Amino acid sequence: METIKSRREFESVFSGGKRANHRLVRITVLADDEGDCGKVAFVAAKRLGNAVCRNRCKRVLREAARQCGLPRKGFKIILFATPQTRVSNPAEVAEALLALLKRFGA
Repeated sequence: METIKSRREFESVFSGGKRANHRLVRITVLADDEGDCGKVAFVAAKRLGNAVCRNRCKRVLREAARQCGLPRKGFKIILFATPQTRVSNPAEVAEALLALLKRFGA
């Protein structure tokens, strides 16, 4: 799974991407004109809790992304954990993620 690693890539997705929210996950999507294989990033802010909690949130997001077939060609996607992410299972998050991806045509 290709991930977004550099600060420059994060900033380009933040500045040019579209955002959507769900109670289980927040998403920012940027349609990439370069046509590369697509990239995804997983973010859990410190306000969610300690390192154990944040790591669990990112594991849930990663598994949900795998179930949804991410990353998708031509898109750069950033997934943000919410407080409800840590108490949900990957199947629930995957369902929410699919609904958000349909909004963007991804």
